[in-house]
Amino acid sequence: MLPVTLTTDRLILSIPTAADAEAIELACQDPEIPRWTTVPSPYTRRDAEDFVAHVGRSWIDASETVWGIRHDDALVGMIGLHDITEHPFGGHAELGFWIAEPARGKGYIVEAARAVIDWGFAELGLARIRWQAVAGNVPSARTARALGFRYEGLQRQALTSQRGRDDGWIAGLLATDDRSPALWPVL
Repeated sequence: MLPVTLTTDRLILSIPTAADAEAIELACQDPEIPRWTTVPSPYTRRDAEDFVAHVGRSWIDASETVWGIRHDDALVGMIGLHDITEHPFGGHAELGFWIAEPARGKGYIVEAARAVIDWGFAELGLARIRWQAVAGNVPSARTARALGFRYEGLQRQALTSQRGRDDGWIAGLLATDDRSPALWPVL
């Protein structure tokens, strides 16, 4: 699959390139990103370069679609559909994202995610998109809830990273859902 660029009112979502390695490395120095994601810590320039190369390969083999989130030509975060699986009754994928500290609280992730979700349902024919996060990641959970994801439960010791195993919250969004926020018992 060839990379696709998505645009919203304020953002451009495009495949990260080698020119983004410095911004990715800098953003991943924020301890909140490795705390809640699987990025290595410490995060090096080599990690950023390897990530950019991985993203390029993932678009080609259609296993993931990852975009750099850009506002006013600055890279402010990453978002993607991961573990894309095709199925005759509609495929599924996992939504993942992070946002650089200076860009938090501006609604960029929700705006970007709406575009990614719309694209995934329309262009990939997904039937379901999963969101999961380390239990306790309230900002990510609030984002998923705002996008219309329905809380589905706690997965005990289901998430792994270099930290080890973590409990995880899981939620799902179906192509047929109305996307209005629902109550979540953990928020």
